[in-house]
Amino acid sequence: MRGADLLAQTLANLGVDRIFSLSGNQIMPVYDACIDAGIKLVHVRQEAAAVHMADAWGRLTGQPGVALVTAGPGFANSLTGLYVARVSESPVVLLSGHAPLPQLGRGAFQEMEQAEMASHVSKASWTAKNALSLGDDVANAFDIALSGRPGPVHIALPADAINGEVDDLEGVLLQVKRKPLATMELAAVDLQEVVQLLSSADRPLILAGSMMLRGDPADAIKKFGNVTGIPVVFMESPRGINDPALGAFAEVLASADLILLMGKKLDFTLQLGEAIDPEASIVQIDPDEDVLKSTVRNVNDSARLTTFKADPLSVLGPLTDVATEIEISEAEWLDEVSSAVSHQPESWLNMRAIPGEPLCSYEVTQAVQEYLDGADESIFISDGGEFGQWAQACITSSTRIINGPAGSIGTAIPFAMAARLARPNARIVTMLGDGTFGFHAMELDTAVRYGLDFVAVVGNDSAWNAEYQIQLREYGEDRTIETELLSSRYDQVAVALGAHGEYVTNADDLPQVLDRAGSSGLPACINVVINRDAAPVVRRGVESSGTSATLH
Repeated sequence: MRGADLLAQTLANLGVDRIFSLSGNQIMPVYDACIDAGIKLVHVRQEAAAVHMADAWGRLTGQPGVALVTAGPGFANSLTGLYVARVSESPVVLLSGHAPLPQLGRGAFQEMEQAEMASHVSKASWTAKNALSLGDDVANAFDIALSGRPGPVHIALPADAINGEVDDLEGVLLQVKRKPLATMELAAVDLQEVVQLLSSADRPLILAGSMMLRGDPADAIKKFGNVTGIPVVFMESPRGINDPALGAFAEVLASADLILLMGKKLDFTLQLGEAIDPEASIVQIDPDEDVLKSTVRNVNDSARLTTFKADPLSVLGPLTDVATEIEISEAEWLDEVSSAVSHQPESWLNMRAIPGEPLCSYEVTQAVQEYLDGADESIFISDGGEFGQWAQACITSSTRIINGPAGSIGTAIPFAMAARLARPNARIVTMLGDGTFGFHAMELDTAVRYGLDFVAVVGNDSAWNAEYQIQLREYGEDRTIETELLSSRYDQVAVALGAHGEYVTNADDLPQVLDRAGSSGLPACINVVINRDAAPVVRRGVESSGTSATLH
């Protein structure tokens, strides 16, 4: 048997039943080995899409999504997806083909320092040494991807390793062992210190990062908030405190006298700490030493900072058990935070297009919300950009996936495909702009081939609108340049690829179009002609609309 067989069987033993991939010369042995291992391949049209699918799979299932790409240029195409997963704290294992080890430095085909390149956008990255190491390599990658702050891991697979001989496959497989996931807990004295700090505050606020957003972590931190009465705010948008989905959050953040960061970095999303009251105390519980050191640098005031190196999820249970000792002085604080975060300007209700004019982004979101509300289980997916910000600000569902702190665009369609595989019975809507559609439009072909149905709502304003708004705001209308797009019929592109397509110019048509698209049994593209609305900015006491400027 080959190293490729050891690799594939190890993946199967770890519970992997599908791999997201794009084929190439260097990984054909792995494709062949997946047949006997019973692993299905989802064959995409561009490598980044494979990693985006693995990312969404990791976010939805809590288990690493596995992507497989070829060497050289194929691997290079995957780096964007790896970065998005890294910043979104999503467990992913990326396997890449690689030139044979004996040929390195001699001008090998597609020779590239892949492990070194991926190390900058992953938790760990290495090159497999030989055929016999592949089982342990994969098991270690899974352990690293899931431990501490979740994230992607990359293994380069030299051709001589995956083609190398493994004499006793069953025997080698028996020796492949998973390590117990390492957890860092707080000592009783540290738990008491956290309780005392929280009890001493009048207006404490818990900020949770991406690693706490999904599944058990989200439930655990919500429970802690409910027990203590301390408001919990989840942060995952690249717009940070200006995330329109968080309403007027920036106002109450500035009023908090203690911030507890649970798996949340004190980074650009909090303006490197400048968005916090300079007199407020900051407590951080995080498994990453580098993150804690960065917080120390950003705060630069040891008197108001207390940090603990620990796994926030492991800490939450014991911390909740002793949380009855916490008494918040200002009982109305929870209501104040809740009111601020849920705030939406009344002016939005009046955002309706004049008949014959492009639709307003807000009215599109309201039709989508009504459609999602009609299902017991729904998944809302949003890309970035101005249209994506309206979607994120206005739409809720039982499960939400957005582009994440990386601020990337292009993930919407791959995310939706992975969501269909992970949640076969959910109603899935993914929302993206017309610029974004161009990144992975061909993945509609992938969705058709694998029978992955979902509804993609494309806000078509014939522009790279986020950049257009920056130019408009910073330089003036007479100095906008190279942000125009054609008013293309993306719905017809979808139909040409075998998907369902709809074209919408009237808001009243949206409900029946959404129903028709959703019941088509096909991946569906609804091409909606919209106004060039700036992303919403929410400030209480200040009217906000789609024509106002926004921070990026």
